[in-house]
Amino acid sequence: MRAIEITEFGGPEVLKVGEVADPAAGDGQVLITVDRAGINYADTHQVENSYLQKATLPMIPGGEVVGHTADGRRVVALVGSGGYAEKAVAHAPYAWDVPEGVTDGQALALVLQGTTAWHLLKTSTHFRPGESVLVHAGAGGVGSIAVQLAKLWGAGRVIATASSEEKRKQVLELGADIAIDGTPEGLKDRIIEANGGKPVDIVLEMVGGPTFDESFAALAKFGRLVTFGAASRESAAAIDPTRLMKGSKTIVGFWLADCFGDPRLLGEPLTELFGLVQAGSLRPIVGGEYGLSEAATAHEDMRARRTVGKLVLDPTR
Repeated sequence: MRAIEITEFGGPEVLKVGEVADPAAGDGQVLITVDRAGINYADTHQVENSYLQKATLPMIPGGEVVGHTADGRRVVALVGSGGYAEKAVAHAPYAWDVPEGVTDGQALALVLQGTTAWHLLKTSTHFRPGESVLVHAGAGGVGSIAVQLAKLWGAGRVIATASSEEKRKQVLELGADIAIDGTPEGLKDRIIEANGGKPVDIVLEMVGGPTFDESFAALAKFGRLVTFGAASRESAAAIDPTRLMKGSKTIVGFWLADCFGDPRLLGEPLTELFGLVQAGSLRPIVGGEYGLSEAATAHEDMRARRTVGKLVLDPTR
């Protein structure tokens, strides 16, 4: 089969199409003919071996696929790795049937980004109706869903950051009350101004570095900041514990992989999210489709922040 198999770590340039042996499903696994594979920002870290979990070579990147099984089921599945290919194998509990009315791209947008957004608000920050929520990278895969969920669940104000005027218009169309430039310099003041002169209750932060620092400084009393990425590839400044005590603030981390040990932690949110899409209440954004041979371009575009929403790969081209 055709696949992207990397034999050395590096940037987008190592993503090249080749021929590899078809995978075989073992006990408790299911073989999926891939219609579309999801592209995640975490894939860029996996390819350069800078992710939280170290990778080994050779490796086929890609942690999620949507496609068909031999018995005709249409499923979206988490595969860990191996997604950038014409066929992939998943453990059966991590392959979920996709209901009518949910497209392939939408299913891929929900299985990782959607469940992440769900857990960031419900599990990590214990969001309550009426609270203000700051969503960084509001036009991205997680951010575009988090903006919508926060509004659906009764946020008092949703503020989103985005890197361009076009993206800021998009997040406003998704339901954000206000969209601001996410450039770190002066970000704290822009956040507070966007919240009517008050610090914010909740921050969903995945940029790292000075963006994290400025966001923490804009946190209200009893506020919660959840960190779930470091797209800038920069570390935030160390925070003295007394800065948490003053204002009774919370910093919490979230990594969706910690849910992988119990498929219910993914399946239950996914079922709710599928229902919201079917009802027309949630609109996952599919931002671009690339051929398998264009995987390097997809990674370049994502790292350069030229993309919005969920990116997908078509393994047939």
